[in-house]
Amino acid sequence: MINDTNAQYLTQQLAEIGVDVFWISQVGDNLGRVVEVLDRASTRSDAVLITGGLGPTEDDLTREALAALMGETMAVDPDLERQLRELFARRGRPMPERNVKQATLIPAAQAVPNAIGTAPGWLVRRGGHVLAAMPGVPREMRLMWTEHVRPVLSEMAGASALVTTTLRILGAGESGVEERLGSLIHGTNPTVATYAKPDGVQVRISAKARDEQEARRLLAPVADEVRGLFGDSVFGSDEQPPGVLVAAELQRLRWTLASAEKGTAGALAAEISGDAALAPYFRSGFVIGNGGAPFGVEVTSALEMAAAARLKVGADIGVAILLLTEGLAADCAVSIGDRDGTGASSWNRGVVDLDHRSSVESLALVESMALLLKALKEVG
Repeated sequence: MINDTNAQYLTQQLAEIGVDVFWISQVGDNLGRVVEVLDRASTRSDAVLITGGLGPTEDDLTREALAALMGETMAVDPDLERQLRELFARRGRPMPERNVKQATLIPAAQAVPNAIGTAPGWLVRRGGHVLAAMPGVPREMRLMWTEHVRPVLSEMAGASALVTTTLRILGAGESGVEERLGSLIHGTNPTVATYAKPDGVQVRISAKARDEQEARRLLAPVADEVRGLFGDSVFGSDEQPPGVLVAAELQRLRWTLASAEKGTAGALAAEISGDAALAPYFRSGFVIGNGGAPFGVEVTSALEMAAAARLKVGADIGVAILLLTEGLAADCAVSIGDRDGTGASSWNRGVVDLDHRSSVESLALVESMALLLKALKEVG
């Protein structure tokens, strides 16, 4: 499996300027196949972004492929060659003659400056379509994209504003979420897409328009419809992250919070205390090791831990995580009650992933916070 970080970066960047990505292709160092892929890509797409293949060696074939695609002959551009030789001179190194290849152009290509590398990019227009060739080195590619290629595509896209929001859905797999979204998943503006993450499924909604106000007007009803479909399973968004939601409920009730955990190395306490919205309501966090409990009594479940933490520091509500089965499962619990231990109410939820301990820890953190929010909302 190839982890193409350039494609991931460019996909995100294109979304920001309102350009939809329909295809991502990977091709080896074979001139015929590269030309075939570029021909197909430039026929079905308004813009084609190419990364890699701009080096000086024989297997760097992007220039040759673009030349073949356009039916044109590569020739050394004197200005590019001079700039390249000056670059090597500044670096105190002689320029290998094979690097002259990086100073070539075809009539249809415009050179794209590379401020930190030796390989200029190419910008080629073909029948109303644009092909932009950039270096494969991520640092060089990102600078060239930002300074030169992105402005060209932004002008092509026409839309000057893209607004996105991401909703986190708990308690369902990606296929189940996509099925419930139904026809929304096929919309073109706004677009709705799902992403499976270790801590739940994200639903990203994006709208593009001439200005931000219009884009938000388009996005709002679709976001409301998604919230309506999933109800309490929606836990946080870009505008209202989980910590802000929980903090709002604690503020409403004028309550304080305590936590306890075992097997997570203090991740729950760090999550709460590190959240600017939640920290003012956090009384204390207890991390239980194998040496015994800090409460003066033995606790054997997440529910007992949540109650003990709450009572130990006189907090109004306690939340706890207990990792089980060598970290492949977790028990999450929330306890509410009077500070003398009477009138207790509790909520409990389990998390299981028999393959990935890290997924259990991440999901347990999210589930415990979701359980906390659920408990707080149920208090009148």
